[in-house]
Amino acid sequence: MIRTYMTGSMLAVLLGFGADLIFGDPSTPLHPICLIGSLIANLEKFLRKIFPKTEKGELTGGILLWFLVILVSAGIPALLLTVSYSICFWLGVTVEAVMCFFIFAVRSLKKESMNVGRALQTEGLDAGRNAVSRIVGRDTGSLSEAGVVKAAVETVAENFSDGVFAPMLYLMIGGGALGFFYKGINTMDSMVGYKNDKYLHFGRFAAKMDDAANFIPSRLAALFLIISAPLAGLDAKKAWEIWRRDRFCHASPNSAQTEAAAAGALHVRLAGDAWYFGKLCKKPFIGDDDRPVEIADIARMNRLMMAASVLSLVVMGVIRVGIILMIG
Repeated sequence: MIRTYMTGSMLAVLLGFGADLIFGDPSTPLHPICLIGSLIANLEKFLRKIFPKTEKGELTGGILLWFLVILVSAGIPALLLTVSYSICFWLGVTVEAVMCFFIFAVRSLKKESMNVGRALQTEGLDAGRNAVSRIVGRDTGSLSEAGVVKAAVETVAENFSDGVFAPMLYLMIGGGALGFFYKGINTMDSMVGYKNDKYLHFGRFAAKMDDAANFIPSRLAALFLIISAPLAGLDAKKAWEIWRRDRFCHASPNSAQTEAAAAGALHVRLAGDAWYFGKLCKKPFIGDDDRPVEIADIARMNRLMMAASVLSLVVMGVIRVGIILMIG
């Protein structure tokens, strides 16, 4: 039974990944991640009403939010998969493949970031700023062309970890239920994991759990970017060098891991100070200023992201097949 489910789950990951490459992430309010987001928003309103507006009260509310969201995010997929596989193997594979399809974001990440480069080339700086504002959280109104390009490259590098590699790793380990377990954690962090007055206490637990969930995946993702650099015509040696030196140049223990590998592979300098909600945030640079960033770097970063994504899938798939054979 375990071997059968592991085989079905691996097939589902491959099918879901392939579907994402072909169709991209569907835009619909019924998207599971959107539903998780709505659950978080509604639970936050409810919990803030019943817990006192004190540090302890907000911490407690935030912890309860995390457990409730994870219970729903992972519990419903687990129940659906248990029922589906009990009815028919191929029904289970189909249901799980659809789950994987909703979890991956490879094509959408490439499409949205490439739109930034096209906007800059065909419509100018204002259009580039508008395009990049859809994929980054920073203020984009005053970014230079180089700043817009850097923002797009950094987004692809960072989101390769939490939008592609980490979901793939969790899916390969525990199937659709564990994949949605991870997406629940990641979505909570993106919605409440801020260090501002509103979420400093309420979102602290969610932010810490996201750090924990991404600790190993972010480092492995960086290594896969480094290994994949030659496949994308980039510099693996420099990627390794900059990753080793700059991988902790970020307030988050994970975010600079893939950015550092990407900066080295591209021979550019990323990060630095940025504006968020009208406030300047001081950040160290990542990488060496070997050459100015250029619009073509967005395409180069996407080649690297795609190469690392496929290589990750192949390696994880081979390991999974080995485990299945060992069980048999």
